[in-house]
Amino acid sequence: MTPHIQAKKEEIAKVVLMPGDPLRAKFIADTYLKDAKLVNKVRNVFMYTGTYKGVRVTIAGSGMGVASMGIYSYELFKFYDVDAIMRIGSAGAYSDKLKIRDIVVSSSAYSESNYPEIAGDIKDEFIKPDLELTNLIKDTAKKLNTDIHEAVIHSSDVFYNKNQSYWKQIRDQKNCDCVEMESTSLFTNAIILNKKAATILTISDCLYDGTSSSAEERQNSFTQMMELALETVISFQAKK
Repeated sequence: MTPHIQAKKEEIAKVVLMPGDPLRAKFIADTYLKDAKLVNKVRNVFMYTGTYKGVRVTIAGSGMGVASMGIYSYELFKFYDVDAIMRIGSAGAYSDKLKIRDIVVSSSAYSESNYPEIAGDIKDEFIKPDLELTNLIKDTAKKLNTDIHEAVIHSSDVFYNKNQSYWKQIRDQKNCDCVEMESTSLFTNAIILNKKAATILTISDCLYDGTSSSAEERQNSFTQMMELALETVISFQAKK
């Protein structure tokens, strides 16, 4: 056990799917997993372990932001011997190439955060996910006939910004197509600990025209992304 996770080591699967919202973790477990067991509820960051089509998987909330994801992903990788974590979350579109409910797979994450340098002495502006796992997601999407967009994402440390046009600067200067808040620390921890990490996102709102989906829709309706991630778990385990 760790200060933030009460589960026993054997109660966490080797592959973990991590939505930001703990209630989304509950929805996925209730909807897709067989014999799902709640293995963590410290700080109401729910984690469930069960099976999907006979393959063991853990669904774990990460909370919001680089710091929260940094804590939970590090502990899962380091102390629970998790092999791979896929973040499954929502994102805001910067570019009109992306629409509400489009699915994005991250090719890299740009962030102003100093997390990579402090945690891992990594000075790169863009932190990359594991290439093998990312390619496996793309291959699985093809098998499912699921349309995806590969994109550079902005992994922001700030949700509210006094400069209302800041996102346009990031879009234009860093070629980011959408924004979220967790992937940088996830990718960093995977690099530090020689693990695998990737991110799949569903567009929940569009900054370029102000359209958005409700909190309930974000929690319950991103099923295509969830199914892509779960099917990728099966493909990942089959390769081992």
